[in-house]
Amino acid sequence: MEDNYSIDEILSAVDDLQNISRDKDKKNLKETSIEFDNSNIPKNTLRLIEEAEKSKN
Repeated sequence: MEDNYSIDEILSAVDDLQNISRDKDKKNLKETSIEFDNSNIPKNTLRLIEEAEKSKN
């Protein structure tokens, strides 16, 4: 069983595979968020950090 594919079909398939890999990497990064223990940080400092993160986005 021998299939013949054009160069465009092969390149398109490679692009699709690369996009799938990138999407998986992005999902893994989002899922592996780090939890911090904020109990020893003053509330005012936490508030400033939160405001800075909001303005960053």
